[in-house]
Formats: sequence, C-alpha cells, structure tokens
Amino acid sequence: MIQAVHGRPGLAVTVPQPTRRRAEAYDRADMTARRRIGILTGGGDVPGLNSVIKSVVYRATELGDEVIGIRRGWEGLTHLRFDPEPDRHYIVGLDRTNTRTIDRTGGTMLHTSRTNPKKMAVANVPEFLDPGRVAAMTGADGVVDMTPVVLDNIARLGLDVLVTIGGDDTLSFSRVLFDEGVPLVAIPKTMDNDVAGTEYCIGFSTAITRAKELINRQRTTLGSHERIGVFRIFGRDAGFSALYTAYVTSARCVIPEAPYDLDRLAEVITADREANPSRYAVVVTAEGAIWKGAQMQDIGEADMFGHRHKANVGEALAAELKTRTGIDSVASELTYDLRSGEPDALDAMVATTFANIAMDLVRDGITGRMMAIRDGKYSHTELPAAGTKARRVDVADMYNEARFRPRYEGKLGDPMLLVGVGGGVALPV
Repeated sequence: MIQAVHGRPGLAVTVPQPTRRRAEAYDRADMTARRRIGILTGGGDVPGLNSVIKSVVYRATELGDEVIGIRRGWEGLTHLRFDPEPDRHYIVGLDRTNTRTIDRTGGTMLHTSRTNPKKMAVANVPEFLDPGRVAAMTGADGVVDMTPVVLDNIARLGLDVLVTIGGDDTLSFSRVLFDEGVPLVAIPKTMDNDVAGTEYCIGFSTAITRAKELINRQRTTLGSHERIGVFRIFGRDAGFSALYTAYVTSARCVIPEAPYDLDRLAEVITADREANPSRYAVVVTAEGAIWKGAQMQDIGEADMFGHRHKANVGEALAAELKTRTGIDSVASELTYDLRSGEPDALDAMVATTFANIAMDLVRDGITGRMMAIRDGKYSHTELPAAGTKARRVDVADMYNEARFRPRYEGKLGDPMLLVGVGGGVALPV
C-alpha cells in the first residue's frame, strides 16, 4: 500500500485484476509494483506537459505499473460516468506506443480545463448525478463542492496514485485530495513561474525564449517606423516573465510588484529612442503592472477559480506613452504564442526530470509532495495549501526601479536562473 508522508494513510481502493499483458509486464519488472497510476493536466497548457506524460508512462512501465490518462483536467473526475466501463471521453489507457512521440509537440495530449471541483456552479454539474446528492454537496452560497464525486471516481478507477500537473489552482485542489487521503504527487507548471515552494515551473523557459524571438523580429518594423514598442506578457501578480524577457532582450520592463511613475517611464523611453541609431525603443509590461494612480479593471467572465482577464494594459500604456511623448507607440501581445509549440531544451529537460523524480517517490511509497527546484537543485517540497500566495519578485534584489530594468550586477554565486531560496524572491505574505 502506498503511504502518504506525515503519516497520512493512503486511499484504500480495489485494484482491478491485471490482464495477461499486465501480468507479463510485472514478471519482467519490479514484483512489488502493480500500481495503477492516474495522470492529468489542469489549467492553461504550456510547452513541456507532454514530456512529463511520456516520462511518467515510460518510467511506470519499467516498474511494472499501469498508467491511466484522465482527460480534460479535473473535469475528467467530476463528469466521469461508468456504463459499466469508464467513459472513453475522459479516460484513456497510456502506454509506450501512444506516448512515443508526444514530447515532440506542445499542448497536452490529455487536454485540459479550468474546472474547480471545490466550487462548481449548479449549471455545470453533470445532469446524470442524483439531485439529492447534488443538494447535499451544495453550500449556502449555491456553489457545489464536487470533492466527494472526485473521491468516488478515483476509487472506482482503482487508482493507487494520482500524478497532477498544473499551476496554483490545480495544485491547491491536489492538496485537498491529499488531505482526504489520496496518494498523490504533483508537478508545477506555469509561464508566470510564481508557484510557491519552487524556483522553476515547466513552461517558463520556453515562454521567455519565444518572447525574445518575437520581440527581436519586431525590431525591424519598429525601427522602420521609428516607434515605441510596448509588449504585454503574462503576469497578473508576479513579474518574473516580464523581468526575464527584459533581461535577455536588453529592454525596459514594468512589473506588478513595483507601481511606477508614468512620466518618468516616458522620459526614459524617449531617451532610449534618441540614443538608438534606428530610433525605436522597447518596453515589456506584465499584464498586472500599472502606473501610480491608475487602476486596471478585470474584464470578461470569471473562470471556475474566480480569475478574470485584466484589461489590456499594453494598449493602455501605448496610448499613454504616445500622449506624453508624441511618438507613435504600438502594443503587441506576447501571450498565447508563448503557450504554443514544442518546449525548448531546458523545459524538456526539467519536465523529464520532474517526472522521473515523481516516479522515484511513487516507487518509494512517498506521496503528498510537489516536484521543485530549490537553490538551483532538483528537490521536492510539500504541496501548497489552499490560499498560499504566489511568489513575487524581490524588487530590491532583482529590479532597478529608477531605470525600469533588471539588475545585472552582483550575480556571482547565484543559481543559474538567478533566483535561489536565499534571494530574488519576495516571500509570500
């Protein structure tokens, strides 16, 4: 039986009897294995997810384990029905054949969703559920907590361990399940790179690489028209994406952690343009970065985790800079292009390594952990609890507020990615 860390018991489930093929695999591998492992991806997709899935499958087969793919994130466990077999729309068996080439492409072969099982609107609850049970799971606020359904479906699938890949929201519900006794390990992913407890999340390096390529391609048209280019990038609450993009493009940047003087930014950008023989300038803005005295509204419909899009700060900033400088300014989006396509080498390497560390823990009967980079080294840490604040840039250590740029000095002894346990990150509050 898999045991949870901190003394929490594993979830007792009935594991289906192995088929002849499974039994033969066990004969060739670790005879103590015979686990059925579920794996899912939640939230927005990033490059590298398929590398995790493939590596989990390949390592699991070496151990004699079976892997079940759960499609569409948590929806695959809230909307799953058995008739009598599990719905193939949500459940797929994974093996070395159907995962052999998936690491060569982006996205997630399991598909994803932003389903929040803890807070589901009644209108989104599956129609086939018993109305009495739905009523029992509905709170005074009219929101349905589908956790009991998820737990039942995990048991009916005969899962011994669940592997979850996601950002803050997926990880927070992973912690809920672990606290309910589900043996589980998690792998962090987000282009914002702001998950608490780790210095690196899958998807971050590819996002910065793509942002650099896109900015550099636009330099020719910015120079041809002698414009100011404003590039908006992901980062509602944390400025890591904007900061690191500026670091590798020698651009100015503004971040959520440091509200700024708009007139001062206009002066600096104008000076950049005057000093440039091609007479253009570039500034990168995180989507949550705003100037002093301004307020950027949330727009659009909230997802199941309560997140809404920020109004387009790139367009707003470009308009303000044009007003203050008289220079034509254009806004460009560095958003969904960064999610697309295959991972770069670093993301592929981290994804593969995180997956194998996760399987090392599963092999050793350790669950309740999230894979991590800590002080520049591969590690694992406790799952973030619900309400844990995202990491934020340590402005004093990493950002020059007066010059709107990263700090390049004093890096001797820092981890390769410049942020370690001891610096570069403001502790969550």
